[in-house]
Amino acid sequence: MARSWRIEYEGAFYHLLSRGNEHKDIFIDDGDRHMFLDTVGEMAERFAIDIFAYVLMDNHYHILARTQCANLTKAMHWFGATYTIRFNYRHSRSGHLFQGRYKSIVVQNDAYMLQLSCYIHRNPVRGGIVQRLADYHWSSYRAYAYGKQSPAWLSTDLILAQFAGNERHRLYRQKVQQYSKEEKQLWEDFRHGCFLGSKKFVAQIRKSYLPEKPHDEIPGQKQLADRIDPLIILRKAADIINCDLSRLMRSGRLSGAEKDQRDVLIYLIWSTGRLTNAKIGALFGVTYSSVSHSVKAAKTKLKKDTKLRAKFDAMNSQFKI
Repeated sequence: MARSWRIEYEGAFYHLLSRGNEHKDIFIDDGDRHMFLDTVGEMAERFAIDIFAYVLMDNHYHILARTQCANLTKAMHWFGATYTIRFNYRHSRSGHLFQGRYKSIVVQNDAYMLQLSCYIHRNPVRGGIVQRLADYHWSSYRAYAYGKQSPAWLSTDLILAQFAGNERHRLYRQKVQQYSKEEKQLWEDFRHGCFLGSKKFVAQIRKSYLPEKPHDEIPGQKQLADRIDPLIILRKAADIINCDLSRLMRSGRLSGAEKDQRDVLIYLIWSTGRLTNAKIGALFGVTYSSVSHSVKAAKTKLKKDTKLRAKFDAMNSQFKI
């Protein structure tokens, strides 16, 4: 079963979403909605989480949050379990309430939070529940757009600070009204199904959090790993072992030290598990069966040559392969 990739660090921004099991409602009445918001407030206090925006739909919810500690998984596990227990008790039912695991999108910084809040707040209009957002009481929109009283745990300053002084509520309303034209632009920065940010931000996440071997059941890790350009790895690796990469990639027949170098580079790419033997062979201008022979030769060579092994380990360390 596919699993979500949970990336956690202090000060991380998240767009959180979860749906009802089999798309069934997670709110039966307003009592449930009040109970849900009370549980959000408890989570915010218990786990030191800042809540910036929310919307409750019939069968799902959206929350914008920031973790002061690297504890999203722990917090959301508590939240999902606690609300489910309370909901089941209130309605004399049992079993799962939410559909699998919650979805979390890692957001680069607060520059995206304004646009995300607009997207979240427009859900009732997109869903055809209301024509005017001001008529919908189960979101944080009215606190942003009109300065209405909001739960003590809701933090609006971060987003509203992007507007001028006394006009900030009116300017926020205008922003939300115009947002439908800008929504496509926001999601152009949605990457690999779990990040919202620039390519540079994703590269930083990859460097800091992508494990050496991407997990087969975590699509986000596999997608991010697959996007790494093997040529970038090979160029940097060639510098480490001081070889002519272009020659190794265009010369079918090699011998001596050059063959050893090519075998090691082929083994380096092969060990990532991201390319098939046929694709590796195409990179080096050899057959897929030659790739297997190179892998075996490299393993043997690395066992015997301690200096070459040290360089190979340096490659693994640098590229997190």
